[in-house]
Amino acid sequence: MTPFPSRPLIAALLLFSSSLAWASGVKVEVLQNKLEHPWSLDFLPEGQGMLITLRDGDLRRWQAGAGLSEPISGVPEVWAHGQGGLFDVVLAPDFTNSRRVWLSFAEGNSESRAGTAVGYGRLSEDMKKLEDFKVVFRQMPKLSTGNHFGGRMAFDGKGHLFIALGENNERPTAQELSKLQGKVVRLNEDGSVPQDNPFVHQQGARPEIWSYGHRNPQGLAINPANGELWLSEHGPRGGDEINIPQAGKNYGWPLATWGINYSGLKIPEAKGTEVEGTEQPVHYWKVSPAISGMAFYHADKFPEWQGKLFIGALKEKSLIELTLSGDKVTGERRLLEERKQRIRDVRVGPDGYLYVLTDETHGELLKLSPSA
Repeated sequence: MTPFPSRPLIAALLLFSSSLAWASGVKVEVLQNKLEHPWSLDFLPEGQGMLITLRDGDLRRWQAGAGLSEPISGVPEVWAHGQGGLFDVVLAPDFTNSRRVWLSFAEGNSESRAGTAVGYGRLSEDMKKLEDFKVVFRQMPKLSTGNHFGGRMAFDGKGHLFIALGENNERPTAQELSKLQGKVVRLNEDGSVPQDNPFVHQQGARPEIWSYGHRNPQGLAINPANGELWLSEHGPRGGDEINIPQAGKNYGWPLATWGINYSGLKIPEAKGTEVEGTEQPVHYWKVSPAISGMAFYHADKFPEWQGKLFIGALKEKSLIELTLSGDKVTGERRLLEERKQRIRDVRVGPDGYLYVLTDETHGELLKLSPSA
């Protein structure tokens, strides 16, 4: 007689069977759950898995067959209050040789104010420690009481690192070139300032600044079709935007916006939706999805996704799929709506699949492929 499976085995089989689902035209596999508000991920080379940041300050490694590691030591102390915490993780372009891992995070001061900081450490060979972590950039002055940090990073493949910074919920600072609030900054890969940055020689301006007039950037990615930097950012009540930040340009906040205040009143500084001397977004939403991490699909595995832009949505609890024609959005649809989870990050894996993090108390790591 064949023995009846034990209860633990039945539970394991049920968990496995529920890890695969079909939804919104995609196949969804749950790789990991019970992640405490995950924020970002990046892929290690040679099938060694990925690194995942959790907002409260943990950096962990996930690998197929091995699961989730214990917290990696050597991570800097983070200011985990409000929207603050540990944000983005990006491997250096020369990671194979340098083993540098870049992190962005909220850093506090003695006056209960915080700003975004960025640095790097060397990942040990056993992947259990970040060694000799060095902070190379600090958002100054520190103004945040818990809001609008930004924190996304992107290497451009030309020796530069871009960092997107929120205005700390201090609206006018986004227009002030003496401050690093509401800016995209551009550094060299060693953390120094490129001498061809647009404001290097302007008295009173921060030399790190690449573009300004941003509110609360939550996604940053290089378009592989042309090397352009794309940015997704939260508007207020309405007015979420996608921009293509260019050197020295002003993207409007808070002078130009397609949104209104949360009270329903006009933004006090706003002069309209289009203001002379400011740039219009590539795309905007009158009703805010609360857009977050973003990724261009550029792999060969699924031709039907080629050239599309995927963006997480926090308020709408969905993954937004945008069809592009050059710099124009020509189509839009929602994925994963039935899961009812806040989507914090989306990345394209080296295997050509999409990987998604849900920003929940029991957040999930999802692997996506087209259902067709």
